[in-house]
Amino acid sequence: MQQLTDILKIQDLKKRIIFVVVALAIFRLGSFIPIPGINVAALQALFAANTGTLLGFLDIFSGGALGRFSIFSMGVMPYINASIIMSLVQGAHVFPFLDRLAKEGGTGHKKIIQYTRIFTLFLAAFQSLGLTIALTKMSEGGGPTIVSNPTLTFYFITVLTLVTGTVFVMWLGEQMTERGIGNGISLIIFAGIVCEMPSAAMGMIKLIQIDEMSLLSGLLIVAAVLIIVAFTIWVETAQRKIPVQYAQRMVGRKMYGGASTFLPLKVDQSGVIAVIFAVSLLSVPYTITQFNPGAPWAQKIMAFMNHSSLIYQMCYVALIIFFCYFYNSVSINPKDLAENMKKWGGFIPGIRPGEQTASHIEWVMNRITLGGALFVSVIAVLPDYLRAKFNVPFYFGGTSLLIVVGVALDTIAQTEAHLIMRNYEGFYKNSKIKGRWFNVGS
Repeated sequence: MQQLTDILKIQDLKKRIIFVVVALAIFRLGSFIPIPGINVAALQALFAANTGTLLGFLDIFSGGALGRFSIFSMGVMPYINASIIMSLVQGAHVFPFLDRLAKEGGTGHKKIIQYTRIFTLFLAAFQSLGLTIALTKMSEGGGPTIVSNPTLTFYFITVLTLVTGTVFVMWLGEQMTERGIGNGISLIIFAGIVCEMPSAAMGMIKLIQIDEMSLLSGLLIVAAVLIIVAFTIWVETAQRKIPVQYAQRMVGRKMYGGASTFLPLKVDQSGVIAVIFAVSLLSVPYTITQFNPGAPWAQKIMAFMNHSSLIYQMCYVALIIFFCYFYNSVSINPKDLAENMKKWGGFIPGIRPGEQTASHIEWVMNRITLGGALFVSVIAVLPDYLRAKFNVPFYFGGTSLLIVVGVALDTIAQTEAHLIMRNYEGFYKNSKIKGRWFNVGS
């Protein structure tokens, strides 16, 4: 309670929190504004029948906006996909001019962000067209079609509206990052998932009331969720501390150094970023199939997109592990750490300064990253087995919980940093929550 009072005393922090709340309210309002020409009842029936597929998962990921086919149906997915591709291109050194921009500091970084925004525009147009074409050909159980009169005007207005909505959500997320607390893009995804959880919980209660699910199964699911949350928090805050010793050195007439400290390396450095990136990339094949959903190759891809498919699960796990390592390679440079340590007279006991120190840090990072990536992968695919075992009709855990817990921890960490910076007590008296300062698109 004292911490909440301290937050209200800091005008800058209070303004940032209010800005985030207002921005999220605008996003949620837009997610309820449907695009004209859609049979909402037929659309909802379609999504209700596809709960266990990638289509149903993307609906949860968008906070239900896709299931209502609102103006924000595409959400931030095109922006995330554009950021992934730009990051991979930079990491592979495909375009030399991007490498030059990356070395120019702030000016080059701004230009790369501009290119990412332009690329987002093209991806949003492509994905919006694929989604619109898919909806015009879909119906549930031979019932009424979702779009009764798919004219050329309908295609144009729908695609234009969806692209505009994506651009607005992208801008809103960037404003939240700059003028608010936490990462705006992650908070938008966080808000969409959290807002759908009450209705999902009510759905489970109704199943218990009509005896389609036993009370014991419901309690077991709640217990499983609490255990997953506890383990997720534990892994997200876990660190591998490498001991570092600083030698004494004389500067003028004063003696400096001689202190012992440690280099903290997070077990799951990427956090929810790897999960978000994996889900975004998995949505691309689904979009491509919608241009010709009746083709045999499209049917095969759609079969793989089912969450119960072993191939889908393997691809999902592989992407999560890949992005965990990719994020580490981008965010942490062992050679720079070793050089800075050597510059200030620091060394790891038993390890030579310089190249051997860099190799040791990289070796430790690879080991703990593998453990963290495997844990995240297990938690991400767990809901599919819960659904198969207990007939859970929604994503209660797994990817959703990873995102909710990860974003919540990062936001709390940044809020605590503001409190401590102004000499206020943090949320925890004897410890600090270590957050991730990562901006999608950077």
